[in-house]
Amino acid sequence: MSQFAGEPGNQDFVEVRLPAAGAYLSVLRTATAGLAARLDFTLDEIEDLRIAVDEACAILLQQAVAGSVLSCVFRLVDDSLEVTVSAPTTDGRAPERDTFAWTVLSALAGQVDSSVADDNTVSISLYKKRGAGPGPA
Repeated sequence: MSQFAGEPGNQDFVEVRLPAAGAYLSVLRTATAGLAARLDFTLDEIEDLRIAVDEACAILLQQAVAGSVLSCVFRLVDDSLEVTVSAPTTDGRAPERDTFAWTVLSALAGQVDSSVADDNTVSISLYKKRGAGPGPA
């Protein structure tokens, strides 16, 4: 999905970097809610995004390198929020798309994609458009 690639350009761009540990995920949930509210997402859409970001992080943390950094990039584009969560992993394996966790991500975020960089950094990207309703299950 090309909308996840490239540099931030002229759109609003926020990056949060924190230790790759579950204890810090509340920071990302709060940032997600604040940025989605800025785009006038409904309360239900905001909650869906918070849960989706939390789930994407949980997937990555299972294989993250101990002591590494989790990066979360938010791009605000018109009436959409794109969130890409990345972490260096031990095996560079992309998340399986036929799991319950992936189904939850797709239902909550609308569009979901993943990628693996040459250095075994795995990224999960979520794309949610305001007023689009729930994504496909």
